[in-house]
Amino acid sequence: MPEIPLVPVRWHFPARPASVRRARHAVAESLPHALRPLLRDDLVLLASELVTNAIRHGACGEDEDLIELVLWPADGHYWLAVSDTGTGTGKPVLAHPDSDSESGRGLLLVDCLATAWTVRPRPTRGTSVIAGLPLHQGG
Repeated sequence: MPEIPLVPVRWHFPARPASVRRARHAVAESLPHALRPLLRDDLVLLASELVTNAIRHGACGEDEDLIELVLWPADGHYWLAVSDTGTGTGKPVLAHPDSDSESGRGLLLVDCLATAWTVRPRPTRGTSVIAGLPLHQGG
């Protein structure tokens, strides 16, 4: 019999800066206790960076804009997807800011932390950034 996967955990937050803290807390608290020492800090940092980017670059600026987070285990990883409702055609890309830049390092952190990550358009509008952390060290 195949192993039945866990149901993904899903949240929706307003596309406002205060949601970054709420997203970090939600992700941290949703992890099983046994996995918190291994994954909590990195998943919280991923959530923080991706939600911040979605608010800054993906939200349309309307009061009803929501950022969606989905967290789930699969294939030996914990996956985090952060989606915005933006209508822009821009795709998040890795930047290489100089040492004087005050921003632009979010996806560099994602690239360093995640085993794998990608950017996907949503079926209707917006973008999802998906990143995975291995469930086991050396992963």
